[in-house]
Amino acid sequence: MNVGAKVALAVAAALCVAGSTGVLVHRITAADQLATARSDLDQELRSAAADLTDGRESRARIDPADLPGPVARAVRDDVRVTYLQDGGEHAVLWAASRVSDRRVLAVSRPYTPEEQALASLDRTLLVTGVVATVLVSLAGLLLGVRMGRRATAAARTAERIADGDLDARVRPDGRDEIARLAASVNAMADALGARLEAERRVTADIAHELRTPVAGMSTAVGLLPPGRASELVAGSVRKLRGLVEDVLEVARLDSQVAAVDTEQREVSAMTRRAVAGLDDARVQVRVMADAVVATDPRRVERILANLAANALRHGAPPVEVAADGPVVRVRDHGPGFPPDLLAVLHTSGPQRFRTGSRTGGTGLGLTIATGQARLLGARLTFRNHPDGGAEAELRLPTG
Repeated sequence: MNVGAKVALAVAAALCVAGSTGVLVHRITAADQLATARSDLDQELRSAAADLTDGRESRARIDPADLPGPVARAVRDDVRVTYLQDGGEHAVLWAASRVSDRRVLAVSRPYTPEEQALASLDRTLLVTGVVATVLVSLAGLLLGVRMGRRATAAARTAERIADGDLDARVRPDGRDEIARLAASVNAMADALGARLEAERRVTADIAHELRTPVAGMSTAVGLLPPGRASELVAGSVRKLRGLVEDVLEVARLDSQVAAVDTEQREVSAMTRRAVAGLDDARVQVRVMADAVVATDPRRVERILANLAANALRHGAPPVEVAADGPVVRVRDHGPGFPPDLLAVLHTSGPQRFRTGSRTGGTGLGLTIATGQARLLGARLTFRNHPDGGAEAELRLPTG
């Protein structure tokens, strides 16, 4: 239940209380009016009895023909009686008492003034209630909508931050709990941005510092005598050099200093060039439909090469690379993405140095591919194919 619905329920509860209060006021007022009228008429009856004893005229009547039956029966016990004869708009209030064994002294008056006063009170309560209902409902609706919008804005900003937009901020408004929530989201984004920036700076500095010794090692390997040991050292140096280059590429993507050189290229040609250095027997290229797109061919080929190499390393051959217009799909026939890794890929994207596989690797291939795709304005998605195996889909922009 959202904030607006909760505010609406609170307003409805308040209106129910107000309605109950109006009914209670009506009943208390009616009872008080009747008690006052009974007391006044009873006082008038006693005055009339005294006037009758002294021989003075009064408004009271002896044995009136229209005396209500309940009054006539009640006065037989020698008690004074007040009785409201309900006649709708012509209600009459009676007061009666026995003045001898057979005679009844009674006085009556219309109860219309009290009925009219009560009806006027009811109209006032109704009008006041309707006006209050409208005003309170509008105020509650506006308050609920405003609170809902502020909470929704804070939630959307938090989602943008979770998606990687560390520049997103919530504008604090007021001093209530939602304003505190907005300030907390902003503080979280600042802290997260500072932490990520520190990690990126350390990663870039380490990679830069490693370039010189790795280059020296590559030169020294060429001076070693041929042999099995030399081949092992050369292979390790190549892997180390590739790792350093990958880390530097990630640092450049993180710092957003990479430039895009846009050209008109065929998707099929870029796809073939991307996998040209891989094992032809284990990688199959299919072109179902071709398209010409304006993009940076070097970065597209780097994305596809990383996806194909990742499929060969962590999946099982054959690896199928299918070009279908501006869409290229890379699929292997292995066990597919682990569920926990697939959940991370769908939410926050690839995490560097995490492969989700026990076969080794640095875990930078998907990170670089995702960063390059974001730089090109392309869309890179991951899933497990219904027929088995992991599948990555690169959708290039056509505009």
